[in-house]
Amino acid sequence: MFSKILIANRGEIAVRIIRACKEMGISTVAVFSEADRDALHVSLADESICIGPAQVQDSYLNMTAILSAAEATGAGAIHPGYGLLSENAKFAALCEECHIVFIGPSSKVISEMGDKDAARKTMIAAGVPVVPGCEMVEDLAKAHEEADRIGYPLLVKARAGGGGRGIRRVDRSEDFEDAFRSASQEAQLAFGDGGVYLEKFVAPAKHIEMQLLCDRQGNVITLGERECSIQRKNQKMIEESPSPAVTPELRQKMAEAAVKAAKAVGYTGVGTIEFLLDPDKNFYFMEMNTRLQVEHPVTEMVSGIDLVKWQIRVAAGMPLAFTQDDIHISGHAIECRINAENPELNFRPSCGRISLLHIPGGPWVRFDTALYQDYMVPPFYDSLIGKLIVHAPTREEAIRKMQAALCELVVEGVDHNAELHMDILSTPAFKSGDYYTNFMELREKRG
Repeated sequence: MFSKILIANRGEIAVRIIRACKEMGISTVAVFSEADRDALHVSLADESICIGPAQVQDSYLNMTAILSAAEATGAGAIHPGYGLLSENAKFAALCEECHIVFIGPSSKVISEMGDKDAARKTMIAAGVPVVPGCEMVEDLAKAHEEADRIGYPLLVKARAGGGGRGIRRVDRSEDFEDAFRSASQEAQLAFGDGGVYLEKFVAPAKHIEMQLLCDRQGNVITLGERECSIQRKNQKMIEESPSPAVTPELRQKMAEAAVKAAKAVGYTGVGTIEFLLDPDKNFYFMEMNTRLQVEHPVTEMVSGIDLVKWQIRVAAGMPLAFTQDDIHISGHAIECRINAENPELNFRPSCGRISLLHIPGGPWVRFDTALYQDYMVPPFYDSLIGKLIVHAPTREEAIRKMQAALCELVVEGVDHNAELHMDILSTPAFKSGDYYTNFMELREKRG
């Protein structure tokens, strides 16, 4: 096992990883930007090093500074969290060259799965169902021809990156050229790769993802699915496990497909296979996330497995201590992402000093956050300031528990979206589980 781990991240996920390390007896090193000097993860870690100014490209994306910090402190491994460098094949490769363990899959696997077009081909070869579409296409005329063959509506999708960037929906042939160019340009700016491919737009659809845990001895297990269909502009807002739409038979089929996908690429560590599920219960591979997910706590709640600890153990070469037969999903969990933004003002980001903070309590209520009283939320980073998670024996009770927890949550000093979550949870569509990825789009149209 590692004696010291550097956490190449910030905010709530850095705090989450540091806590797991403390429980495992592992020393921690925090890296921070000048804007995060007073951040909670800095004070919780055993050591901390400033790696640059506020802007992420000069600090949290500064590979040289992070690797230098690991070398200087004698950290044997780097945990990238999610976002930032967590799916950066170049960074994983540099860690390998420096003989520092990257807590995640190999750089080769990250590269293969990060190229969505290549991942699609791999899944087809492995017998995993994929959305009808075409491979990467660079020539506009050829792309237009493929689009007409696939049929509208369709999606133009970046082969690199994620987070909903480099994606355009096209409903008519005459709109294709503009969508193709803008998706490619956005992908080039965001990921340095303007390559795009085309997929049929499956609608309505649910976003269902299957959690994987794979060790270096070839053992692959699934920990159930998460329903992530409440989204705005391809950004998840609410996640729950298990999905109200997935039957035991369907769950088995999706789990088998996820295992096939993991074995096809020799995956190790914690990973997620994302599927689209149509109303006829047909499911299609979308992509593989080669990292810890933001919404991993709902899986931890229903499975009883600490994903962060096992991610670290697997990276250290330890085999899984359980088999698929040992995994039992119990009850229901829901997560609401608390963002510093104003839903009434077109989700305008918010920053400022936390003047009052009250965190909900009670059995099976969890708030993953880096907030504390008098903390200054900086304007430079992602708007996520916390994740409120609850667990209950039934979905109905979990919804009520979440509503109670949201009512109890007090965060003053910045705008946030807790009231919006309350509104969503009270809708008939959410209560029934009969909702799709267009939920927020339909809600905003209704005003």
